[in-house]
Amino acid sequence: MFFSQAGARPRMWEASPSEHKKWVEVFKACDEENKGCLSRENFKVAVVMLFGYKPSKIEADAVMSSVDPNTSGILLKEFLDIVRKKKEAQLYWNEIRHIFTAFDRHYRGYLTLEDFKKAFKQVAPKLSERIILEVFRDEVQESFTMSLRAADFKEQDAGLPWWSGG
Repeated sequence: MFFSQAGARPRMWEASPSEHKKWVEVFKACDEENKGCLSRENFKVAVVMLFGYKPSKIEADAVMSSVDPNTSGILLKEFLDIVRKKKEAQLYWNEIRHIFTAFDRHYRGYLTLEDFKKAFKQVAPKLSERIILEVFRDEVQESFTMSLRAADFKEQDAGLPWWSGG
């Protein structure tokens, strides 16, 4: 994707004091045995409480594999870092979706080459049409339609999951 090729990354984001406090409260509420760490199942409950979805087995496995083996679960500091990364990824995707929607003038859910050219003329008027065409073709090379969907528009971070820090 052209965002990752250009080096675009989610910006470092800091939680507000009230949001940080909420994360700590969720951690404590899910730490049922007051061990100071979350088990795999307790972590899943915490994610549901904060983000409204249950993490997949793969997601939970990846998070748990990154935990210090000398502890019996995810410590508060690790949990806060995981939640911050998830929030950054969520905010970044929302920003990408917002930009894509601004360029999708006809509300079709995809950009045609003409839409793409018009968008670049607005944000980078001196960029050559050849470069715009190359970027567009790179983005849709696996697509059978010459259009660019919102999912194609999003940075893929070389397949790295949000908790890895990219």
